[in-house]
Amino acid sequence: MSSSATDIQEPIARNVTVSEDSLTVDLVDGRTVIAPLAWYPRLWHGTPEERNNLATMGSGTLIHWPDLDEDLSVAGILAGRRSGESQQSLKKWLEERGSHGKH
Repeated sequence: MSSSATDIQEPIARNVTVSEDSLTVDLVDGRTVIAPLAWYPRLWHGTPEERNNLATMGSGTLIHWPDLDEDLSVAGILAGRRSGESQQSLKKWLEERGSHGKH
């Protein structure tokens, strides 16, 4: 059985849900990836309404939360990558949000 780099396809989201403590991405290939919400501070600090206002982009390879100014790649979630945002950037974002977050 041979395999080549062209056989590898980028993971594509079919459905995305965000709960109080996890991000769940159902992929078109049948897999489901669940990541702790704590890995993504902007999602963690968002309200349920903000977390549920999302859109898939790039034919399902990216997930965008306009209210939280957050973008995650499906490949990054699948690879177990946490948010790369610095503490300084997060602090500034939280200060700009004021009391709009859940925490």
